[in-house]
Amino acid sequence: MANEGFGSKEIASAAIRISLTNDRTTEKKLQAEFQQIGISTAAVDYGGEFISSVMKIVERAVVSSKREGVISESHAEQGAVAGATREAISQIMPKAIGLNVGGKIGIARYRDHVSVAVFFGIGLLNLNEVSIGLGHRVV
Repeated sequence: MANEGFGSKEIASAAIRISLTNDRTTEKKLQAEFQQIGISTAAVDYGGEFISSVMKIVERAVVSSKREGVISESHAEQGAVAGATREAISQIMPKAIGLNVGGKIGIARYRDHVSVAVFFGIGLLNLNEVSIGLGHRVV
């Protein structure tokens, strides 16, 4: 895949792939592979009761994006990650209301494309459903 061809589809795929990693070692290896082709990524684990956790999920996505150098301190870039995260969360909301969620948030950026994927197990006790939400913004 040539660098000139990276668009919203490829960056969304990168966000999903990083959100699906099982451990930090695999996550860091995948991040290094993406970095070599110019795609910046970040990931952060999350778990808790869905409704009371929405803002914490958004905050963790923004903070991890800044920490990993995916975005800068600018309001526009922070807002892009926050907006894409809210969009991703809204897609899993029908399944998650009133239940616990746990999983990983993946963020990917190439030039002006920013995508956020939330991959969560949703459920009560051992009765889990899985879901991926995906949001995209242009900075």
